[in-house]
Amino acid sequence: MSRGIQLITFFASLTLGSSALAADGVSPRAAKLVDFGNGWSITNSMVTGWVGSAILVTLVLWLIGHPTVLPSKGQAVVESLIEALRALFEPIVGKVAFPAVFPLLVTLFVFILFHNWMGLIPGVGTVGWGFHDAAGQFHMTRPFIRPHNADFNGTIALALISFGAWAIIAFKIAGMKTIMWDLFGNKAEKKETPTWLYPILSLIFIVVGLIEVFSIAIRPFTLSVRLFGNVFGGENLLHGTTFFPVFYFMELMVGLIQALVFTLLTSVYIGLLCNHEGGDHAHADHEEKHAPAVSAGH
Repeated sequence: MSRGIQLITFFASLTLGSSALAADGVSPRAAKLVDFGNGWSITNSMVTGWVGSAILVTLVLWLIGHPTVLPSKGQAVVESLIEALRALFEPIVGKVAFPAVFPLLVTLFVFILFHNWMGLIPGVGTVGWGFHDAAGQFHMTRPFIRPHNADFNGTIALALISFGAWAIIAFKIAGMKTIMWDLFGNKAEKKETPTWLYPILSLIFIVVGLIEVFSIAIRPFTLSVRLFGNVFGGENLLHGTTFFPVFYFMELMVGLIQALVFTLLTSVYIGLLCNHEGGDHAHADHEEKHAPAVSAGH
């Protein structure tokens, strides 16, 4: 019985240890565990990312084991997750781009979800190095563990991976012609548009295309800030309220929603260019559709 009380006391101290952080809040910067100098260091969020990735890979391999036609319970769980994500992403990115992009989307979703929920584990962010003030209160300065997504460096890395994958897949599958026409092409039907209005619409579409280019350029920033802001804000909320159960459940939902938002936006960005029934063929079909109208005019 005494051993059970000791365990309860231990986990309570891990959870309520965040009360020391309530006044100061969670630092927006990850703590340096090893500093090599000249800006090179290993932070607690980096270590969490490495360890978390190793745990995820080990867990998946353990669940799957030796794949069989009649799946085991673990294999069935993994297959069910993959099938659910496939049903979600395939209509968005299209069948042509799906084989190339699906492994990336699954990896991003599982990785982000796992690290969004890392802050809910007792001891994360509440155990580490610090000091006692004159009143005897302990102030945390370097937590041992920090969620990977509570560090802006971690979320910008995820966003750059997403943006790089979008660029590679879009240019490979859609092609330059489709991309340029999608950005700057006149989408109006020429035969149904007055002759005097068509050049004006072309100019408008060019201006809109320039705005779209700017929005594409800032996608890594918006993706990373959205994820970081929600996870970091949740960390401060939990530590400030000493892991109050209502906010704990709310952060469970926020972690899931943010993982879905990040991967869904990535899939939408890819689908906007690649889900045109065959990349460059869509541009060719568009030109062929307008060809008879042009010849009839002559």
